[in-house]
This record gives sequence, C-alpha cells and structure tokens, in this order.
Amino acid sequence: MINKTDLPSADPDRVKKEIEGIIGLDTSKAILASAKEGWGTEEILEAVIRDIPPPGGSGQEPFKALIFDSWYDSFQGVIILIRVFSGQISRGMSIKLFNTGNQFLVSELGIFTPSPQPVESLGLGEVGYIIAGIKDIREAPVGDTVTNSDSPTLTPLPGFRPLKPMVFTGLYPQDASQYQLLREALGKLRLNDPALTYEPETSQALGYGFRCGYLGPLHSEIVQERLEREFNLSLISTAPTVAYRITRISGETEMIQNPNLLPESNLFQGIEEPIVLATVHSPTLFLGAILKLCEEKQGVQKKLDYPTPNRILLVYELPLSEIMLDFYDRLKSLSRGLASLDYEPMGFRQGNLTKLQVLVNGDPVDPLSIIVNRDQADFKGRDLIQKLKELIPRQLFDIAIQAAVGGRIIARESIKAKKKAVTAKCYGGDITRKRKLWAKQKEGKKRMKRIGVVDIPQEAFLAVLKTGQS
Repeated sequence: MINKTDLPSADPDRVKKEIEGIIGLDTSKAILASAKEGWGTEEILEAVIRDIPPPGGSGQEPFKALIFDSWYDSFQGVIILIRVFSGQISRGMSIKLFNTGNQFLVSELGIFTPSPQPVESLGLGEVGYIIAGIKDIREAPVGDTVTNSDSPTLTPLPGFRPLKPMVFTGLYPQDASQYQLLREALGKLRLNDPALTYEPETSQALGYGFRCGYLGPLHSEIVQERLEREFNLSLISTAPTVAYRITRISGETEMIQNPNLLPESNLFQGIEEPIVLATVHSPTLFLGAILKLCEEKQGVQKKLDYPTPNRILLVYELPLSEIMLDFYDRLKSLSRGLASLDYEPMGFRQGNLTKLQVLVNGDPVDPLSIIVNRDQADFKGRDLIQKLKELIPRQLFDIAIQAAVGGRIIARESIKAKKKAVTAKCYGGDITRKRKLWAKQKEGKKRMKRIGVVDIPQEAFLAVLKTGQS
C-alpha cells in the first residue's frame, strides 16, 4: 500500500494500480479522470468522497446483512463475516438465516482493526463479524442473508446458490486399518469446508472407503493433499467422475454419482451429463489448436471475439467430464502456458453415453469403470487397456485385461506370467522327466490363477485420466 507521505511523489501508474485494486476498476476511472498531476493527498481523498456512492438502504428498515465469509474456530464455533445492507444488529439479538431458516443468539459482535475488536452494534454499510454459538459451518453458508428473527425482512439479498458437488472420487486407505482414521480426518476437514461431502463406499478391489464430492478437480486435489500431509494417511484415489442424471422407464429421474450404479440400458430411457460454459482467453497465435481441442472434447462454440488485435475470447459449451480430465493441461501445453480457462455450470444435456468396464481375469474392477461417449468407447477402451498393461506388474500367473461395453468385449491384453526354469536341474536323461515337470508347473499356474489376487497399483487407477492423450 502507498502511505500518505508517498502520495505527492508517487508514480502515477503505481497509484492507478493501487486505487483500482482497492475500489474497483469502474469507480477508479472516474477518480483518475478528475485527478490532477502531482497526485496530492487532498485531491485523491476529495475524488473518493465525491465519486464513490454512499451505502444504500436505510437504518429504519428491517435488519438485513450478507454473509461473505465464514470459518470454524475450535473455541468459539463458526465465525461469520457480514456486511450490513439495512437496519442494525446489536449484541444479544436473535438472528435468523433466511435460506436455511436457522435461528441463533448473537453472543459477540465486532470489527477488525485489523485485530478483532468487540463492539455493541453494527449499522448500515458497516462490515464486521458475528459469533452466535454455531457448531456446524454448513448452517451458515456464504451468500445467505442474516436478518432479525423477531422482525425479519421479506426479501433476501439476491445471488445465493447452495453449494453442490460437481466432481466425485473414491478415497480408499492403502492400509485397511486406517479406515477409521480416514473417517475422522474427513470429518475434521468438513468443519472448515462445507463444500466437501462424503459417504461410505465399498469396492471389491479396494475394500472400504468413501465417495467424496467436490466443487471441481482442483478442490479434489487440495483435499487429498491435505489428508495425506496433515493426517499422515496413505490413500488410493480413483479417477474423478461427475454426477449424471438418468430417466428411468417409469419417468422418474435419478442422479448417478458412481458409474457402477448405472443400471442396464433397458431400465432407463436416457442419460444426461452436466454441461459447463467455458471461457478461454489466449493469444491469437494458438486459435487453431484451441479450436481443434474444443471440437475434440465435443464442445459447441457460442462466441469468438477479439478484445484486442492480438488476443481472442472463446466461449464453448463443454461436458464437465471432459473439462476435469486433461483439458486444462492440454490447453496450457498447446498455448505454451499463455491461455487461461474459466467455466461455470449450465445444467444438463442429453448425451449418447455408455459405461466402459474393465475386467481383470474376468472380475470387474469397479474403480476403473467410467461413463464415456458411445462413439469413443472403442478407442478409449483400447487406450486404457494398453496403459493398464504397462502399469500392472507381472505375477506368477497370466493376467487377462479386458474392456467391455454392455457385456461386449471391445479390447483385450494379456500380461504373461513370470517364468521359472524348472528343468534347470535336469542334466541329460530322457525327455519324459522334463515333460512331467512342465506339466506339473502348468497345473500349478492354473490353480494359482484361480485363487491368486492381482496387485493393481495406484497409477493404474489414474490411467483413466490419460486416455486419448496419445
């Protein structure tokens, strides 16, 4: 920040950036347009007072405030940060959260100076914090409206949207004895992260674990990293999936978060996938490569604009499942790191989708099942099987890896067994002795294949993310 003593001699470009960062670009334009050369303190303060409008609303109206941040404190419970838009709040008042309907009694009220300083009341336009004995951060979501429970406001502040998980992964402990520790760690993380959801899940290949929901792929990476670093857990994470909406024959709709829960094709009419509106900013040099990438990801172009002669603004409708896999990494690679991506959910769109299942020695591996476009199922199945062949280590018996769609095998690879020269001890003699040893070894490998367990490494479960990159 620039001090008062620095203002008369400050660089104009530096002062412009400081003002834009504090009060916003639109308001700063009016102030900077009226500021004179020299950048004196009085001129800037007068322009701020003249051009920045005062807070709207009235102190006589019912109390209404916006929650713009909150966090959990081990001793005081949930601390809420609010901005007052109308009315007044005082210590001891009974408050109500408009969208959740929860009611609490304000035990402490204060402002930051920058350290917390308790006050008796907050009025119109003021910003402060509330402590009301709230034990769960989900009871005070960001964006909700706080009002007086005795005389509540009739209209909440606009813009509130409840948090909805968009990406789902399975988290399993590598050691089954850490299952309870993983449950406790997820509970502690959710104290300060209301967007995190989880529920118990069981897999034939990985045992007991949890199905976790996140706001996006970055959120999922942060949660897993915190679990491993802060709680010393060794985890296996399955490839991220999204929530699909299916319409059953009876007309009922149902959300499917796990590909393994998708029913047979004769039990539902259609399946819809979530769609996002993606905005890409990039230099014009990489336009052709970015357009090709978006078309490959089944995108629908909505807008192509040139904000400047050397930059493009590209807007596409894209399936969320394509965004969260490798879209961002490939976008950065194609643009040499110069392109940026932003997206927002738009709802659901009917898709030609099917479930791709992986079989190891005839047994389905649930964490490797994915929902893909039917036209690309054969290609993605072959690509996935090739990667799994490279990642799964050789065993003492043959391993058959297959990809199936609707009971039809579309790809197969075999991993040969480790061999041991059982006839190395034979020197000369009749060939029948060697044949007996080879037959005995063959029978042993057949028996081992029936009862053997294939060790699938963590990298194999993430191979789904890399399908199609070759």
